[in-house]
Amino acid sequence: MSNQQPSKVSGQLHSVKGTVVETIGDLTGMQSWTQGGKEEHASGEAEYKAAQAKGYVEGVTDRAGGYKDSVLGAVSGDKAKQATGNVRNEKGQAQQEANKPSVD
Repeated sequence: MSNQQPSKVSGQLHSVKGTVVETIGDLTGMQSWTQGGKEEHASGEAEYKAAQAKGYVEGVTDRAGGYKDSVLGAVSGDKAKQATGNVRNEKGQAQQEANKPSVD
């Protein structure tokens, strides 16, 4: 993982690449490739999970903020604020669903 934000795509790429390198190492008996592949695979999995957690938390934040805006809009009679809040809440819910942690 680099100094950039974690990425699900980059994490998957490194995970798959690590698995391929590890398999080549296993088939050829090259321990350095096997070990390097295992390390890259683990790094990729960690990056993927970090990106997933970040996305889930962002979804929670959007959902809570959207709910707040929706309620405030409803109470104050501001239909635009209520509608904007509903949209943000639904966006957060979708983001949470897309980043739901998998059970291993």
